[in-house]
Amino acid sequence: MQTITWQHFEQTDIRVGTILEAIDFPEARKPAYKLLVDLGPLGIKKSSAQVTKLYSKEELIGRQVLCVTNLGNKQIGKYISEVLVTGFEDENKNIVLAQPATPVPNGSKLM
Repeated sequence: MQTITWQHFEQTDIRVGTILEAIDFPEARKPAYKLLVDLGPLGIKKSSAQVTKLYSKEELIGRQVLCVTNLGNKQIGKYISEVLVTGFEDENKNIVLAQPATPVPNGSKLM
């Protein structure tokens, strides 16, 4: 993997947000939810997340997640995703959400 500079890393804006809403996204090619994420001072943003294998819609509500906020919008079908909700693949290739170990204020930046 190529090494990046500290300046490049600092340009990636990763913030914590709280999921307010999770609904089915039947138009997505892979099973996914449409999410509304409260990023504090950055506002409420839309995202799509392929996390249907490990999380129900109900258990996503109120969960804090790490989001990349400065990638620009991405169109997924007719839906516009405004932030990238981050996670890791487990041994079965299911996405495990990246989240803080304890609650922090929405909009807090990853350092």
